[in-house]
Amino acid sequence: METKNERAYLITGGIPLKGEVRVSGAKNAATKELVACLLTDEKVELDNVPQIGDVEVTLEMLRDLGAKIESNNGHVTVDASGVTSHEVSAAFSRKNRIPILFLGPLLHRFKEAVIPSLGGCIIGARPVDFHLEALKTMGAEITCDDSVYKAHAKRLKGAVIELPFPSVGATENVMLSAVLAQGTTIIRNAAIEPEIEDLAMLLQAMGAIIRLEVNRTWVIEGVDKLHGAKHRVLPDRIEAASFAAVAALTHGEIFVRGAEQATMISYLNALRRVGVPFEILEDGILFKSADKLEAIALETDVHPGFMTDWQQPFVMLLTQAHGVSVVHETVYEDRFGYTDALRQMGANIQLHKECLGSKPCRYQNRDYRHSAIIVGPTPLKAADIRIPDLRAGFSYLIAALVAQGESRITNVEIIERGYEDIVGKLKKLGAEIKVT
Repeated sequence: METKNERAYLITGGIPLKGEVRVSGAKNAATKELVACLLTDEKVELDNVPQIGDVEVTLEMLRDLGAKIESNNGHVTVDASGVTSHEVSAAFSRKNRIPILFLGPLLHRFKEAVIPSLGGCIIGARPVDFHLEALKTMGAEITCDDSVYKAHAKRLKGAVIELPFPSVGATENVMLSAVLAQGTTIIRNAAIEPEIEDLAMLLQAMGAIIRLEVNRTWVIEGVDKLHGAKHRVLPDRIEAASFAAVAALTHGEIFVRGAEQATMISYLNALRRVGVPFEILEDGILFKSADKLEAIALETDVHPGFMTDWQQPFVMLLTQAHGVSVVHETVYEDRFGYTDALRQMGANIQLHKECLGSKPCRYQNRDYRHSAIIVGPTPLKAADIRIPDLRAGFSYLIAALVAQGESRITNVEIIERGYEDIVGKLKKLGAEIKVT
């Protein structure tokens, strides 16, 4: 429901977007690496930190615990030597899902930790069971009372953790907990996303002994102490993919400076299949307009597969592709809710409970509409749209940039949680966008 005096974007569509944009640091790495700063009393310096809502919330949590923060144009220094509290304030309840990652670092510092209930985007249940069970296996006692998680442990101990699903958050949580634990921790069926590898590199720079082995296995040998370090956050592959869709759908041409081929291989392959031309350059990727988009079948998956956060901008591409496309979402059970607004704008999208794909899926024979059939191309018309979650938000921006007429997009604070200076970047490319 829209609130009085709510900020909105007014976007005039149908304008080809051309030029250059620099991709920001990855939100999904930066926020976790800020939490890692709690693992040492020495200063940790992070470069290429995006100036976005989720980062600011994480910094606020660190300050509230007693950390000293210096932040200047993407360079952040965290000094956690003065941290005195083991409790993340309830004021941060449901702002995002980062508090769950504070459990391990706070247990190491204080032998106890208290965190509030979690928030984040509404894209499925996203339970924290994997996190809690893993920490319990490492020796933590955890209870939940009045929407507050309370944990105790004299010292976490290394353990063999077998994750039921390669959960990104649970893998990160165990990594942050294991680096100072007594003994060796093995995480099997773990997530191996580039953002997790980036976190591992920061931890290694801080003195951790951590390695990635075959078959999705992390091995962490606990050490007694970590020290300060300097680290540069990797570029955001989700933002880069979003601008690729913008270039193709607006009949434009955008050079995304800083975009890395190595972290986007699956997305680039899908772009090529659908007919979007691109050029790999030394310091970025040039995305161009397609003469004709072709329908394809696509399935999301954990890395190195096609990531779920690429699904929304790619569905936008498929609304303008010739023929019938199929997208099977295997990571989150409720990530197609945003398509209601796209249908309102003229897209032909049907959702189904069946698994319309060949990959093993946790949602088979369950009551979730996690497959989509998209028929295109269909012209899009302007509309009033309210953003439901972060990644859907950029898809709505793309839809508005493509649609004929002026669209009004509300709840824009959600998109600003994860995309740095998005209005400024789009204006630089020639978009007609106003903030009211």
